[in-house]
Amino acid sequence: MGKEPVSAGSGWAGKKGVRLTSSLAAAALDGRFEHPAKMSGGTSERIGSIDMNRLDQTFSRLREKGEKALITYIMAGDPSLQDTEELVLELERAGADVIELGVPFSDPIADGPVIQKAAERGLRSGTSLRMILESVRHLRGTTQIPIVLMAYYNNIHAFGEAEFCRKAVEAGVDGVIVPDMPPDEGGPLRGPADEAGLHIIFLLAPTSTSARRAYVAKESGGFVYYVSITGITGAKLSDIAGVRANVAKIRKHTKRPVAVGFGVATAEDAARVSKVADGVIVGSAIVHRVGEHGQDGRLIQEVGGFVRSLKAAMQPA
Repeated sequence: MGKEPVSAGSGWAGKKGVRLTSSLAAAALDGRFEHPAKMSGGTSERIGSIDMNRLDQTFSRLREKGEKALITYIMAGDPSLQDTEELVLELERAGADVIELGVPFSDPIADGPVIQKAAERGLRSGTSLRMILESVRHLRGTTQIPIVLMAYYNNIHAFGEAEFCRKAVEAGVDGVIVPDMPPDEGGPLRGPADEAGLHIIFLLAPTSTSARRAYVAKESGGFVYYVSITGITGAKLSDIAGVRANVAKIRKHTKRPVAVGFGVATAEDAARVSKVADGVIVGSAIVHRVGEHGQDGRLIQEVGGFVRSLKAAMQPA
């Protein structure tokens, strides 16, 4: 299947011209829909290997100290890329261990209204994937904190899979999360990512079967991203017992860290999740503060203070 024209504002049009929407999020996570990256006759085995990068080193260091990783998400370009760079540095100062940068996209499948609005602000500010990579390159002159991009496949496909992987690593990106690309349909990205040294981090859902957990745990690089709820980002975390049970099931299949995201909104949530997982991912709660204070001069102070409260709550007793 050849490449079709794509834009930042279009969802992927499959063989029947059906656009991928939020109603298909769970299917994407569990590999139950046909994705544009799927290749006929493709292999499910990983190609090559990736040497330990900043992401691996950070989890290893935290494990030795008996600590858990705080992974903080912000939307790149919200409200501007200059603000994004300042936020990354403040997040690190506040205790974040890994930075996740969202790539603005107009048709997300898993994001709630808070992150959708942030993506709209990012698009209005003119942010593109190439510009984000330049910002990462600039940040690498100041910080070596692990940086992971969360990008929908359309953006990567339009950029070119091989070129994206090469330029991302050259800029200083350590990993990529593609929420609408399950591992069994990631052939065109998998090879270039392995060759470049870029981790592809895959997601598991509460609805994932035992076989699916085993497969995704084996294929994911860097860490396994466990989505704690069946809804969208910004929903409330309520079933910590279920999270604990599913993280334990994932750990039966891998020694890679397991990080939990979706639904972690408060310091109390972060503390609870840190007791059962290797990493805690906080997105909407931070992005909400960016939206509130992006124009009032209190952005760095408000976001930094909140992240400090998360990290403090996660400290081992």
